[in-house]
Amino acid sequence: MTLALVTAQFKAADIRQGKSIDKWKIYRDACDARSLLGLRDRALAVLNALLSFYPETELKEDANLIVFPSNAQLIARANGIAGTTLRENLALLVDAGLIQRNDSPNGKRYARKGSDGSIETAYGFSLAPLLARSEELADMAQQVAEANRQIKIVKERITIARRDIRKLISAALEDRVPGDWAKVEELYVETMSRLRRAKMADELTAISDELDMLREEVLNLLETHINLKKSDTNGNEFRQHIQNSNTESSYELEPSSENEQGAKPSKNRERKAEPIKSFPLGMVLRACPEISMYGPAGCVESWRDLMTAAVVVRSMLGVSPSAYQDACEAMGPENAAATMAAILERTGHITSAGGYLRDLTSRAKRGEFSLGPMLMALLRSGGSATTQVAS
Repeated sequence: MTLALVTAQFKAADIRQGKSIDKWKIYRDACDARSLLGLRDRALAVLNALLSFYPETELKEDANLIVFPSNAQLIARANGIAGTTLRENLALLVDAGLIQRNDSPNGKRYARKGSDGSIETAYGFSLAPLLARSEELADMAQQVAEANRQIKIVKERITIARRDIRKLISAALEDRVPGDWAKVEELYVETMSRLRRAKMADELTAISDELDMLREEVLNLLETHINLKKSDTNGNEFRQHIQNSNTESSYELEPSSENEQGAKPSKNRERKAEPIKSFPLGMVLRACPEISMYGPAGCVESWRDLMTAAVVVRSMLGVSPSAYQDACEAMGPENAAATMAAILERTGHITSAGGYLRDLTSRAKRGEFSLGPMLMALLRSGGSATTQVAS
């Protein structure tokens, strides 16, 4: 006897007057909720056998809810399980609060009938907890069904992301797109290795987020390459057009000088970097949860809240306003705020937050900074791994 069992007995005794429900509906709900109840299939088979000894289809508040089959009868209806297994699973059903023991003085299970043939007293297993908890079991079954639906959705997202990433990497390698594709492949393989062990919804969601980030990273690299090729093509066409339309110009005969006012050496000509793409706010907050407490009212519910929190964190970490303004101009305000959130997660491993942010800003201006690997590293480690910055 435990306090939990005593509590279950109180609940079973408090059944609404006139309450009745189909016993097989309760059984189906219990089957659906078995993961929350901590039950295995054998225990449910025993419960099915117990319910089969109840003569009516519905469990009723004003009826005798005690069944009293012998172990031999239960074993026969529970597909011939062993006696020790039967006793173990009966104990599991009692601990889960689905049945109660109603023992006789000698420990046997039997019923005493009156002169009219009706049962006056019965000793065995009471099914009253099932009737008392019918609504609760239905709610638990709904919770499990919703959780399974969410897992199915996440698995579909993972399948789509896996397919997209593989196709994009293959296309990039075939067209010889510049980039650290070996690193991208390494991140992909590492994430996929954890998928085989992931069972819970939060584990699958984390993997889905990482794959989404990796896909965005690959798309950013490809888009940057396409834009640079387009820029080079347009530039060549423009220069060719000038040469063709100025065939009589005397300037063709004069050598160009790279030392003229405002001129820059062509081989060192800087190209303006493409803007960094923003990641979904939910992903940023999962990778950097600590930033939330600095938002308005102690939470972050929008990008505006995140940017407000980033200003507070900037001041707290000693980052100068000018350094943060440069980051906003180079990365965009959303990505600058997300970067501050990542720095906050890594503050114990960063000597100078201001210097670190300026270094990232310089990389962003050169098109060498990407937010994706940084967030992926924090997602994988819960914020404790070394932050990575990749081109």
